[in-house]
Amino acid sequence: MENTHDPREVIRGLQQILINNTIRIGFLFGAGTSMAAYLTNEDGEFVKNKWNEIDNLIPGVKKMTQIIVDAIEDKEYVKALEIIKSELEDEVDSDDEKENAFMLENIISSIDQKIKVVGKDTLCGLSKDQLLDLRNKFQTKIKDLVSVHKNESIDLDKSSSLHRKFSRWIKYASRKNPIEVFTTNYDYLFEIGFESEHLSYFDGFVGGYKPFFDPISVENNYKIPDWTRLWKLHGSLGWGYDEKEKKIIRSRDVNEDGIVIYPSLLKYDDSRKQPYLSYIERLSSFLKGEDGVLFICGYSFGDDHINETIINSVTQSKNTTVIALIFENDLDEDSATIRIGRRSNKIMICGRKEALIGGALGKWQLKREPPKDDFTFIDQFFDRDSPEPEGEKGEGDEIVKSTGDLKLVDFRHFVEFLIELSYPSFGEKYDK
Repeated sequence: MENTHDPREVIRGLQQILINNTIRIGFLFGAGTSMAAYLTNEDGEFVKNKWNEIDNLIPGVKKMTQIIVDAIEDKEYVKALEIIKSELEDEVDSDDEKENAFMLENIISSIDQKIKVVGKDTLCGLSKDQLLDLRNKFQTKIKDLVSVHKNESIDLDKSSSLHRKFSRWIKYASRKNPIEVFTTNYDYLFEIGFESEHLSYFDGFVGGYKPFFDPISVENNYKIPDWTRLWKLHGSLGWGYDEKEKKIIRSRDVNEDGIVIYPSLLKYDDSRKQPYLSYIERLSSFLKGEDGVLFICGYSFGDDHINETIINSVTQSKNTTVIALIFENDLDEDSATIRIGRRSNKIMICGRKEALIGGALGKWQLKREPPKDDFTFIDQFFDRDSPEPEGEKGEGDEIVKSTGDLKLVDFRHFVEFLIELSYPSFGEKYDK
């Protein structure tokens, strides 16, 4: 018999978790949360792509990779990237892994490794100076793509409305413990959202003149103000390394190599390891604590170190759980996400059409019609499949489907869900 999961039970279960103010709540957000923000021009109008769809404010990792690769024109560099692509695809086995092998982190990691060993020789046809130049092209373009706050042709106030809605939910949520937000994103969208709503937050940097990263304050709760926590796992725009003071600093005036942690294996090395490892340890501590729930949204489990931290830490916890909202159309036993979910029974994977709950992978299907007073709320976050005609009978004789798509895997709908739980009226201010 095919496994099924009732979306109504899951939606109501999430509601009970979020309205219980004694449960520690954390969020792990990836590129999908930045992609969920809509692009608007300086007149506040939504910008549409060639398919007449509203464009993303910041492209996802896959699209960003393609944009950067397409912008490389030097024939020697193009050839080198073709070789790197082949090498990366040869390192993995499944078609799913091969499709995602040629991505930013893997590309830059490959270049970094070659820079370390090339010496005075060449690798992929490039000298050390050329490899450094190629890496710099990737870094510069990444910074350009995520620095939307500098783009005067964008109505940033409207483009960041989704993150402001999320921030306002945090601001007015009455919770016993501060909410912790972990994100792999470099951009300033969460900072913009927090500050637009006058939400106090702490990110591990202390000081006023030239704020510096203080790992002790990240590790010890007693040193942190009772503010929302924002932990930027992969670094951020505006971070730099002060060679004189030997400190990681935060400043709008950092040089072009301002992102301390670009997506590569070097995030574990040298001076770069400190922010990353401190934040990873913070994530581990959150998961090992009692009575906690980590919601994952917009993150596709693309960082093995983060994945291992989640699995190892939640396994050691008594009752902390992970609920991952995965923006994928099809999840099956062979998908990397499901393989990760199966490594701990404390991890729930919720996809658009399927879910892994209690070790069982099954499609979404309502067990019964929701009560009338419950129908509107459930229907808002579960999109049923279209009815099917029953034989050749006329209108009104269709078979009503109980299967469908879970909308909550989209950060836009997840934020709407948070708003509807407690403050349905204030969401109207930010509607598009």
